[in-house]
Amino acid sequence: MKSPVHRCRDVEHGRGQAGTGARSSCLQAEQRIPISKDVITSSSASAMWFIRDTCGIVCAVITWLLVLYADFVVLFVMLLPSKNLMYSIVNGTLFNTLAFLALASHLRAMCTDPGAVPKGNATKEYIESLQLKPGQVVYKCPKCCSIKPDRAHHCSVCKRCIRKMDHHCPWVNNCVGENNQKYFVLFTMYIALVSLHTLVMVAFHFLYCFEDDWTKCSSFSPPATVILLILLCFEGLLFLIFTSVMFGTQVHSICTDETGIEQLKKEERRWAKKTKWMNMRAVFGHPFSLLWFSPFSTPDHGKAETYQYVV
Repeated sequence: MKSPVHRCRDVEHGRGQAGTGARSSCLQAEQRIPISKDVITSSSASAMWFIRDTCGIVCAVITWLLVLYADFVVLFVMLLPSKNLMYSIVNGTLFNTLAFLALASHLRAMCTDPGAVPKGNATKEYIESLQLKPGQVVYKCPKCCSIKPDRAHHCSVCKRCIRKMDHHCPWVNNCVGENNQKYFVLFTMYIALVSLHTLVMVAFHFLYCFEDDWTKCSSFSPPATVILLILLCFEGLLFLIFTSVMFGTQVHSICTDETGIEQLKKEERRWAKKTKWMNMRAVFGHPFSLLWFSPFSTPDHGKAETYQYVV
């Protein structure tokens, strides 16, 4: 919980408040100013969003290369040399579908505005246009000079305040926030599923090769086949554990309506409590449908939604 002195910094007071009167207003019970979401939606929300961070770009490229490597080994080491045509078709279709959905989710999570607050909108003229009443204040971010809505946090990598920011993920080279959390959850889910599918196929392929001649179970030499399969197994196991944990924490965060940063900082809950189902619909869209699992469907977070500014 922030101290009263801290809460008095970087705030704009309503007219009629000055000196000690302004300071004492900070010590009073919190008030909140409901403001339309359109007011704090970045003008780039409908445009292409991309963070020029070297570490994030490298991590994103590595993610794609690892998925493409897995696709190469699955197709050219395990499925194409297989004598069972139906086995190859079914598993090849399933694997490539999951991999495609994972990469599409990754691309949407990376190139979607996570919920950036307009930069530099905390000007004197703009704040006066809000027509604050005496005793009301709005919190300003000193780093990006923006009016900071409740539950927004500043990201040092994106250099913006992000609404309902959960964390900054270098693997998607973006913040996970209000607008792209669905795509990040889908990305972790599909990567976990494709990793599990890969491990199952690797296990079956090893059994098949042990029972048959190693020279016939792959178009590569036996040593190369073993190395490729071991690397794929290690990659699949690592990805399965990591993305499963991330998927679980994200679903828990959505159901409790508490972001990762809010849990870490143990921030006081100042927003209305909703049911788990309502929280899920707020992230994935209304109502429940198969579109929840599609990275090509943009969820409707509610155009009439309002945000509260800490005052």
